[in-house]
Amino acid sequence: MIPGLSLIGAGMDSCIIDTRQLVASQNDKSLVIVDNCYISGFNIRSSSSFNYGSGIWAEGQAGIITLNKLSEANAGIVLFGSNIKAYNNHCYNVRNGILVANSSSIIRKNYIFTLAETIGNGIWINAFNENYKPLIDSNYIETISEGIRKSIGANPTISNNIIILRAPSAAGIFLSSSDSAKIYNNLIIALERSANYGIKNNGVQYLQLYNNYITGYFDSIQYYVLSIGPNNTVKNNVVTGGLRGVEVLGTTGLTFQYNNVWNNEINYGGFTPDNTNVSVDPMIVNDDTTQGDLDFRLQMFSPLIDAGDPNILDRDRSRSDIGLYGGPYGWTYTYQDLAPRPPHNVTATVEEGLVKLTWNKNTEADFLHYRIYRDTVTIVIYDSSKIIGETPDTVFYDNLPPVNGETRFYYLITAFDNQGNQSYPSEEIVVLVTGMSEHPPKGYDGYRLLSNYPNPFNPSIVIPYRLKEGGYVKLYVYDVKGELVRVLVNQWQEKGYYEILFHPNTEERSRANSFEVPVGKSYSDIATGVYLYMIHVYNDRSIPVFSDSGKMILLK
Repeated sequence: MIPGLSLIGAGMDSCIIDTRQLVASQNDKSLVIVDNCYISGFNIRSSSSFNYGSGIWAEGQAGIITLNKLSEANAGIVLFGSNIKAYNNHCYNVRNGILVANSSSIIRKNYIFTLAETIGNGIWINAFNENYKPLIDSNYIETISEGIRKSIGANPTISNNIIILRAPSAAGIFLSSSDSAKIYNNLIIALERSANYGIKNNGVQYLQLYNNYITGYFDSIQYYVLSIGPNNTVKNNVVTGGLRGVEVLGTTGLTFQYNNVWNNEINYGGFTPDNTNVSVDPMIVNDDTTQGDLDFRLQMFSPLIDAGDPNILDRDRSRSDIGLYGGPYGWTYTYQDLAPRPPHNVTATVEEGLVKLTWNKNTEADFLHYRIYRDTVTIVIYDSSKIIGETPDTVFYDNLPPVNGETRFYYLITAFDNQGNQSYPSEEIVVLVTGMSEHPPKGYDGYRLLSNYPNPFNPSIVIPYRLKEGGYVKLYVYDVKGELVRVLVNQWQEKGYYEILFHPNTEERSRANSFEVPVGKSYSDIATGVYLYMIHVYNDRSIPVFSDSGKMILLK
């Protein structure tokens, strides 16, 4: 394209530039723009190999790249010049999404999926010197390798990006040698086991790290979730759920204050933080991938509200919150008063003729107590007539009434907060009593398909079940005509308790990458109506050991 030329296509899904038969080396480009060019509305398929070619190569000063789709390339977009704006582009199945070389460009609101079976980066920044200051803002990145990599040179601002890690050894943000970098309000989630790290500083001297939220399966034994060093300023961040939380590689000039490092197997390595830092349940709206859309806003009684650096203000001019949406780059929103999480991992044992119930403890700051329900039939409605006790602890002893003959007792547990909000119930636990003194009650810990919730549902429903032993599990959803709608589980699972989310919405399916759809079907939303779900479990010799079914109703 000559300087100043505008090229406007009919749309990224319909106006195609296909150079796959032409691009044969890494240096080939499908389209080159120079000073003050504008390119919009194209689907550019670059190469037959992920190792070859670039979709759009931008040189010189200024220019705008927007609303294009780039695929099948070594790099979707290469910005080799200053002051270029790249926004609302989609990069699919590329080795590298956007390369920023010797550039102070603005890269904003792009969707990047580097899910090809090659090692690459969502966004890659490098420069010959530190005069370049690119802005990397509000991009959505899914990757099997590295979300954002800053190599030598350049002093970028990286803010408000969402980075989803979808493979073992994937990593969030890597920072190499330069004078400075600003990393604000980024969300980094590892959805697969053995992710490497969230943010690793490997040489940025004056790093500012504010209000980032890092969570997920960071269980690599080689890396910490967050690695920082001398002269770094780290405030108002949340690091949770990893094997090893925060690593400090040198404390000279380090400022580490008002962070929440919580629920990592090892929270800190290399230093002891001061008392401005906390280790508490952040109480966000939803951080559970089995419970619908993730939502990292704080709940009304979160201990992270107004708990950040008092010299940093939120957008509403109050003291900054700790977490993703705090600080001047965050959000203003209304805090929701939500019920506690349901009690999990309930077990029943017998001690001296008493039934002993135990479960995992709730960690919400506003938690008050548990309520225990019992009945001799499956508890569909847990009303006051079935209450047998309340306790703030995670253990409850029940002295059963006399019975004649074999009787089953069913238990549910709910959690309450200080405002009186009651959680959904726990899984249902069964205790078998024979009615004979020489035969004490026995806890039932077999295979169970438990009650789904909520039912009716919209937009999603949770299907819980328990496995007595490890086995190959198939969990299917059918319509009332008996036609297969979804395959929710089709894999070996170990002994234990599981909850599976069924969310028929198309957008959720595209992110979840978990549900199978039968041949000849589509991922489109299913209609209002009654649906059946069925579970089959096979042992290691492929012999069926358990099957059951249930019903659910979708209302729109």
